[in-house]
Amino acid sequence: MQPPLLPEAALHRVLRLARIDGLGVLWLATFFALTAAAVGDLPGAVAWLLVAGAGAIELHGVVLLRGEEKRGLGWLIASQLLFMGAVFAYCVFRLTHYDPTTLREALTQEMKATLTQANYDQEDFLLTVYRTTYGLMAGVALIYKGGLTVYFLRRQTAVTTAVETAE
Repeated sequence: MQPPLLPEAALHRVLRLARIDGLGVLWLATFFALTAAAVGDLPGAVAWLLVAGAGAIELHGVVLLRGEEKRGLGWLIASQLLFMGAVFAYCVFRLTHYDPTTLREALTQEMKATLTQANYDQEDFLLTVYRTTYGLMAGVALIYKGGLTVYFLRRQTAVTTAVETAE
């Protein structure tokens, strides 16, 4: 069994992970927000802007921790919760506002023939795909950001110690 990480090593790992995650979230969510806005999807654009804000908040937490302010860890944790909240709200909105029009247009003739051959109703198929998509999105957000939240919380003591000894 390995000994626990030194506080400085824990701080370094938290900073590195949060910086990579924050930048990735900021860039990807901004891209998705612009894409949603370009196709006229206002709820999607708003949700992805909130997610991009979560990435910016995470980067702010990194800056605070690098400046030896232990409150930066709170910003890291808050950003994970904002990310999850925005994604969950978006998924709930989409699940309660089902509109199969766009999905119907995406079905090719081959897909329609396959569904007919399998004796599967197209509307049932579209609803299943729709629910699965947004259910998976919420599930992945929970596992990914919930895991990061737990990771940051478990290193709270070590990070606080490293920041306090650096002051």
